[in-house]
Amino acid sequence: MIYITGDCHGDFRRFNRECFPEQKEMNREDTVIILGDFGGVWDYRGESSNERYWLDWLEKKPYTTIFVDGNHENHVRLAEYPVREWKGGLVHEIRPHVLHLMRGEVFLLEGLKIFAFGGASSHDIRDGILDPVGDARLIKKWSRMPFKMFRVNGVSWWKEELPSEEEMRRGKENLKKHDNQVDYIISHSPSASVAAMMGLGTQKQDVLTEYLEEIRQSIQYRRHFCGHLHMDRQVNEKDILLYEQIVRIA
Repeated sequence: MIYITGDCHGDFRRFNRECFPEQKEMNREDTVIILGDFGGVWDYRGESSNERYWLDWLEKKPYTTIFVDGNHENHVRLAEYPVREWKGGLVHEIRPHVLHLMRGEVFLLEGLKIFAFGGASSHDIRDGILDPVGDARLIKKWSRMPFKMFRVNGVSWWKEELPSEEEMRRGKENLKKHDNQVDYIISHSPSASVAAMMGLGTQKQDVLTEYLEEIRQSIQYRRHFCGHLHMDRQVNEKDILLYEQIVRIA
């Protein structure tokens, strides 16, 4: 079985047995996919006691939890976890059964080919990205002003939220190895066309939305699932936005 859901931001209560009773019939070969903004690897100081509790809690689940990264992740810490091969692609092992799907990899699950590509542009930075040292006084002041939309470099924002040229190139190369045919695309960011339709003027196009648009127009696929926009909605026959719903896809 494969289930898929949207952004968690470190809150994994939707996976308790009361909210997600289907897990009673699942085992380690079954998977739950989180479409970015996982949020379980966040604290810039290292793994906090709260993170440890929830990561260990997920590890004890009967299934395997996998996720693409969103923009609200500590990308520096994610990159420090051990890399291993899993189901045909490369992952960061957060826990033995809690895995970060690296960008541009193709995974084979239940006979289905899944192309994974994380990342997205932060849209809650209207007032800027501040430096933790040079802007310390401003950070303290703005932290008391809830209408201010800012993040702090290396503390709550990382430039790696958007992909490198190497990651995008690797993604295209891996798709070519599979004859540019997959069953599902999973990402945090929407493609450019979906962002334009659903962003209501708030979602600016960037290198990743344009890359995902290029991918979806140049390969054969059945569905593209993405998060980021905090809504559960089927945009069209192929594009599906997920947030809190947990949907079975296999």
